[in-house]
Amino acid sequence: MGKIAIDRERCKGCQLCLITCPKKMIRLAEDFNDKGFHFVLFENSGECTGCTMCGQICPDMAIEVFK
Repeated sequence: MGKIAIDRERCKGCQLCLITCPKKMIRLAEDFNDKGFHFVLFENSGECTGCTMCGQICPDMAIEVFK
């Protein structure tokens, strides 16, 4: 089972991680970060495999994956 941590202030809401996540565990938040971007949130339902695809695709290095 995996888990990810998202730095909401680094995230610019590009949504590449949403597209990449095979389990669809990431969603776009309704709130904004301090820079005015919608950031992403991790939906921890216990299905994350820790594949690291979201962290690899993130251009802002805002995602850290834990196994």
